[in-house]
Amino acid sequence: MVNTGDTAWILTSAALVLLMTPGLALFYGGMVRAKSVLNMMMMSFGALALISVLWVLYGYSIAFGDSVGGAGILGDPGEYFGLKGLMEDTTSEEGGLPTMAFVGFQAVFAIITVALISGAIADRAKFGSWMVFAGIWATVVYFPVAHWVFAFDGDDVVGGWIANDLAALDFAGGTAVHINAGAAGLALALVLGKRRGFGREAMRPHNLPLVMIGAGLLWFGWFGFNAGSALAANNTASVAWVNTLVATAAAILGWLLVEKLRDGHSTSLGAASGVVAGLVAITPACNAVSPIGAILIGVIAGALCALAVGLKYKLGYDDSLDVVGVHLVGGLWGTIAIGFLGSADAPSGVDGLFYGGGLDQLWRQVLGALAVLAFSFVVTVIIGWVIQKTIGFRISEDEEITGIDNVVHAESGYDFASLGSSGSTAPLAGQARAEARNTERTLA
Repeated sequence: MVNTGDTAWILTSAALVLLMTPGLALFYGGMVRAKSVLNMMMMSFGALALISVLWVLYGYSIAFGDSVGGAGILGDPGEYFGLKGLMEDTTSEEGGLPTMAFVGFQAVFAIITVALISGAIADRAKFGSWMVFAGIWATVVYFPVAHWVFAFDGDDVVGGWIANDLAALDFAGGTAVHINAGAAGLALALVLGKRRGFGREAMRPHNLPLVMIGAGLLWFGWFGFNAGSALAANNTASVAWVNTLVATAAAILGWLLVEKLRDGHSTSLGAASGVVAGLVAITPACNAVSPIGAILIGVIAGALCALAVGLKYKLGYDDSLDVVGVHLVGGLWGTIAIGFLGSADAPSGVDGLFYGGGLDQLWRQVLGALAVLAFSFVVTVIIGWVIQKTIGFRISEDEEITGIDNVVHAESGYDFASLGSSGSTAPLAGQARAEARNTERTLA
């Protein structure tokens, strides 16, 4: 029998997580320069469109189908192709949660994981090539990794090796979502190379209010991301909700403190980035630690990620919007922190090193995190390199100077031509592009 309360909560949570992708589009869109805002947002919306379709066709089956050969590596892609046989199934999830509710909830995780990667290659990637990459990457990286991490053994069903054989804890996606996307972002940034002027020209966010609106929507939606992963309206969801709130708040404080001590100023961009850092870090651990543990995870994540975003200048890779510094570093910290701060009093029931649990859970967390990192990085390098060498992934230098919005989408995020003019006649295309470049330089 269907549990209507749990079903309502999961469907609501799925809608909250879906909202995170437009929220991410706003967050990323505000962080880029004015000439790139539409392309940046389109990469998120493109992922939303494409991954939704692939998830229904075969993505869910690869992620949650019976493991091929019982190896825990890959679900059977044909088992639920097109979601066949699932529309009337109301008994596969404990407590009477309809399978299609679970399908929808997991679909939005796949969507935002792909969208997260786009922040690492802002300003310089062809939209069509991005869409090709998104489809291939989801198929050969995300869907299998989701099987490793989220597919648990059931009656006559073999799940993924990290969830079952390794028994590493990842409640809502520290490995499958954030480490996975962060490693892919680093790989793709290396394949595409640096933006023109990286390290020499100012590339400041063009719209900080947009960034803060996006961060607020991400925080709002993340309660569905974490608390919804309980798959029921129960105590586990409640603990995850509170831990998500307090860890994120602590991360803001940690990031702002680092900024104040290092730069003398606490910025709105730092506050918004601290939100995301805290959300990322608490995601795998929100059912495994106490609220005090969540505060520690959050404040350390805020400080650690604030320091990590500067690595790209020291190491020479151009991670445009700090996907590596926030999602990879934050995801690693949150996943590994369970091995230190896990508490048996929390719903997961596992003690970490600091609670008398020894090293047992810690090594499992480290191995699971590193396995996902290595797999995602290597496979992404291969995918990105092949696309670059075949259809081309990066726009030309002249197109980058003109602005990717005009070149790729034939649009501008802002009507620069009308600034200071009451006339309605539009200038010629070349003149409009010149005005856009001049205005962008002023904004920068």
